[in-house]
Amino acid sequence: MFAAIQPRRLYRQVADQIRTLIEDGKFAVGERLPGERELAEELGVSRPTVREALIALEVEGLVHIRMGSGIYVTGQQREKQSLTQSDDLEGPFELLRARSLIECAIAEEAAKVITPAHIDAMDAVLTKMAQTFNSPRTSIALDRTFHTTIAGIIENSALNRFVGELFDQRMSPYFEKLASYFESAASWREAFEEHRAIRDAIASGDAARAKEAMRYHLQQSQSRFSRSFDEDLESEKGRPLRGGQDGKKV
Repeated sequence: MFAAIQPRRLYRQVADQIRTLIEDGKFAVGERLPGERELAEELGVSRPTVREALIALEVEGLVHIRMGSGIYVTGQQREKQSLTQSDDLEGPFELLRARSLIECAIAEEAAKVITPAHIDAMDAVLTKMAQTFNSPRTSIALDRTFHTTIAGIIENSALNRFVGELFDQRMSPYFEKLASYFESAASWREAFEEHRAIRDAIASGDAARAKEAMRYHLQQSQSRFSRSFDEDLESEKGRPLRGGQDGKKV
């Protein structure tokens, strides 16, 4: 039923295959799709890639995600502007990995040139952030400011702009939909504590500690988005993909 995936915007290729199966009637309206683990094994990709594909299909209106229950076909496809206008956008997990590579190095360098004025700038953002856990849009804006403030410490305008542009890509329909399932006041409190640890590490002038604090924060950001949509079903026996009467996969 599924073809092997070749490396090239994997989540989009996965979304294309599942969309085609739905449109061809292989999965009926109201039917639950195979779980993330099974889809990942069939397609030869990671579970985060499958998760990104499912989010893309939900943005389109083809599936509905029920946390702890699974992914169900709705068959009510909206216009494809979400995908066609975003063909070249990276998926959320790809963006977070890129940010980790870049911002860990920035935090390391920032610790080497930190000044009291830089510390004051970070503290000003954190003070505001501590009051916005229940306001996601404000928290996101301050999150961006915190990371660009750190990039600004090393006084490289190109890097500062690049960090801001990478962060802004999380404003895509995919990332917003993903965040709607996994972000909460509790998750923002966790992120705040990680930001504070980054601040303390940079302020101490310890470059290695600063790099590790940033790495941990962005790793945790990925982890917060990595809970399976059908996590409560993980103990169930994997049901076969739809096929012949003998239940074999096709």
